[in-house]
Amino acid sequence: MMILASAILNLLNIGSSEQSRDYVNNQREFQLHNLITEQRHPKTWDLSRKIQGDTLAGIEALLSVDADVSRKMLELSVDTTLLDRAVRSVKEGILENGKIYIYGCGATGRLAKQMESSFWRPFWKKMQALPTWEKVKEHFPNIENRLIGEMTGGDRALISSLEGFEDLQLIGKLQLEDHGVGQGDVVFAITEGGETSSVIGTALTASKKCKATYFIYNNPNSVLLPFERSRNVLENVAITKICLATGPQAISGSTRMQATTSETFVMGLILEQALYEVLQSYLSEGEMEDLGFQRATMSERLLSFIPLQEAVYEARNLLPPLTDLEADTYRAKASSTYFTGEAMITVFTDSTERAPTFRLFPLDTCNAVGKKSWIQVWTPARDQLQAWQNFLGRPFRGLDKELYEMPFSQNVENPYLKASALRSLESAGTEQQFLYDFSFSKTNVEAHGPREGDLGVMILFADEIESLPSFQSWFNLFAEKKANTALILLASTPLSMAPGTLVLQLPLDVSRDPLRVRQHVALKMLLNAHSTGVMAKLGRVVGNTMTHVNPSNLKLIGRATFLILSHVNDQLPEGKKISYAEANEVLFDAIEYGKRAQKTGKNAEVGLSIVRILEAMHSNSFISWEDAETILESQGLEKYLFGLIQKKLYFPAKN
Repeated sequence: MMILASAILNLLNIGSSEQSRDYVNNQREFQLHNLITEQRHPKTWDLSRKIQGDTLAGIEALLSVDADVSRKMLELSVDTTLLDRAVRSVKEGILENGKIYIYGCGATGRLAKQMESSFWRPFWKKMQALPTWEKVKEHFPNIENRLIGEMTGGDRALISSLEGFEDLQLIGKLQLEDHGVGQGDVVFAITEGGETSSVIGTALTASKKCKATYFIYNNPNSVLLPFERSRNVLENVAITKICLATGPQAISGSTRMQATTSETFVMGLILEQALYEVLQSYLSEGEMEDLGFQRATMSERLLSFIPLQEAVYEARNLLPPLTDLEADTYRAKASSTYFTGEAMITVFTDSTERAPTFRLFPLDTCNAVGKKSWIQVWTPARDQLQAWQNFLGRPFRGLDKELYEMPFSQNVENPYLKASALRSLESAGTEQQFLYDFSFSKTNVEAHGPREGDLGVMILFADEIESLPSFQSWFNLFAEKKANTALILLASTPLSMAPGTLVLQLPLDVSRDPLRVRQHVALKMLLNAHSTGVMAKLGRVVGNTMTHVNPSNLKLIGRATFLILSHVNDQLPEGKKISYAEANEVLFDAIEYGKRAQKTGKNAEVGLSIVRILEAMHSNSFISWEDAETILESQGLEKYLFGLIQKKLYFPAKN
């Protein structure tokens, strides 16, 4: 006998909690399940089941969604008025010695860091090594330091998010002021969803004091206007809005994928076009070509994404062997090490963003005893400080506690957010750089080197092939330890490797890519599909939903609640479905269970909640968290839900 959904909380002996009541009634601004980026994409609807039987079919489905970005670039190319305005602002900022400040949170924060550390600084470093620098250096004093890429929480947030910061408009304001951004400067505030509080705080503050402010986002205005904080930006005439909405993500809500791909490409092109227009006044056409620039309009640059996306899709057959190998590595309780030089931020971003998306341990600290993280990233460097310098193109910078602590204490009214922000501030300082070591150094090898059965993946751009002999010691190390090796090479040059090394070669025309925007974006699409495929094969995805999401902030609590609601109600007939409020109460109780069981950060709240609710409703009896955990660990969520459908206990959702 199936009970009525209204009785589920009584059956589970879950009382009404103050936190849940507050969230459901007072935090509607963070209940974002109606956003387009939170919906399920039809091309990947059954990804988790498809990829188990056919890795290539799963990879094809994931990569096919990037065609949505191509369609958006085609659409944007018809009218580039807003992008041309952004180019003019950057151009004027450069010529008038102003700052260009790019700010984001999470995936877009790493995007902002990439603009500075992968695109801007390497370009000017290359420029300064050329004879043509003598022609222009007097016109651009301190140019390499005049673009600032910043993210919510500073450089430490590159490793993992700092709880409580994202939900504060105040931190966006404070970080902008911390960098001295003001009159004469240009600000780009970038948010995948269009509703991130810290990014909105940046945009609103900049609109009052800066020369030009741009807001780049990936949801249609119509779905954002109901949210007051988004509406405050969208209706602000001092802010130029650039909407890059491409539709649902390949994994629902995982905006690290198509949303951030489109933003990375467009923001990179804005910088590329601005530099082209600035430098062509000083350099000959031949000198511009030597730098990788071609005479092109913004429309033509946008359209260059289409062959790039097609080239990545055409390379889909190369990925399954690596995807299977890495999944098998983790199944065997072994780990992987990614090694790269110029591609560091793209590789690092894909690696670190696996943790919050699929509920993995974040990167280990350099003094960790034993490995908890499945993955680590190394770069050619003699020690940890040089690794940070190579990574960022500058010294590490954190948040100064003296500048942030008092405003947090005095101006954050919500006690939960205040406590979270003050707690995270303790882990955001410059001293955090000493906790992480990404160097391929003797010290790191001795402490965290490969073991038998591990996987090593080297990733190189075309102009790094000549450095390959000096990297051979890395391959030798893995061979000595009987670890597997793979090479991802973004070049058309034929390359032979030692037997046993898996080689994935993506041929790209890199002759017209002065900031390496296209190379980084191509690699991003490739790695996003690969890493998502690995996690789907390991059961960290159900359908195309991230059911291992960590409900660590207000937005993610809303996402987790909606996942519970959706997967439970998919199994129930009309009249038996649970409500959003009930799903949220169960979620908060699952969070408390994780704390009691000392599993905070490891507890699969979404899966546990789904299993516990459905088991209780089916048996009409109390089911404990421990019982739900036993079922979940023995079957996995997808197998459990599929089993219910096979037994015809409930009515499956209609696709």
